Amino acid sequence: MKTRLGGERSFRRFALITLGIMTILSLLPVILIVIASFTDENSLIANGYSYFPAKWSLDAYFYMVKQVKLITRAYGISFFVTITGTLLSVLFTTTLAYPMSRKDFKFSKILTFLVFFTMLFNGGVVPSYMMWSQFFHLKNTIWALILPSVFSVWNMFLLRTYFSAISPSLYEAAILDGANYFQIFWRITVPLSKTTLLTVGMMYALAFWNDWWNALMFINSKDLFPLQYYLYNILSNVNAVSSGRIPAGASGIQLPAETVKMAVTMITIGPIIFLYPFVQKYFVNGIMTGAVKE
Repeated sequence: MKTRLGGERSFRRFALITLGIMTILSLLPVILIVIASFTDENSLIANGYSYFPAKWSLDAYFYMVKQVKLITRAYGISFFVTITGTLLSVLFTTTLAYPMSRKDFKFSKILTFLVFFTMLFNGGVVPSYMMWSQFFHLKNTIWALILPSVFSVWNMFLLRTYFSAISPSLYEAAILDGANYFQIFWRITVPLSKTTLLTVGMMYALAFWNDWWNALMFINSKDLFPLQYYLYNILSNVNAVSSGRIPAGASGIQLPAETVKMAVTMITIGPIIFLYPFVQKYFVNGIMTGAVKE
């Protein structure tokens, strides 16, 4: 018994040390980005990226401050798109995954085939653009940033797998008590699936927050630019100036191209870095549960 306990303690120490080292290695690139964003542009070009720069500078953030109104608006657009899109996505995904998980639903196999078919084949970029812009008339509207990405087949199958693992006896007991299908879904399935729902919600939130493709495709108005696409435009302008395609004097200042890229990265990932630690537990548990249970 003592030998067994000693072995478990040794393994735990080894696991903690290994995880600690991996955590530090994972944080090092983020720390380097933060330091690089505060590094002088000329020093960065001359000496390269370093954890101990020769000269510090706030030029990148001064440049970003001049864009603060547009960045703030872009933040608002991204928050609205992320929150609204996540709620709608979870709603649509769960309402499709639930009936497909029920063995007594006679169209389950047909629906599964049709949904899975879309994972293998799709219409392509041009038909999708024509459908959303000309048929649904979403071009230059806030919904163009939400509806094209509102459903994920992968997330639907993840939820369906978890829903299928719920004991059918719970559903049978609810039916005997007079519950209808909506009541069973809302009072039994959803409460038992909170961890997986949070996981799927986190996946959707990350996808909406990081999305810039829909804005590139459907949005021309700067008032509707989400954060990712607006920062993408900033980087494009900085790259154009640094490559000489646009004269630096045209903007009135000498742009710190490399350090601006680092500052843009920090502005982009900041909210996710602060949010993820609070949902990490549910994220990991949901992935494991939805993937293993059948």
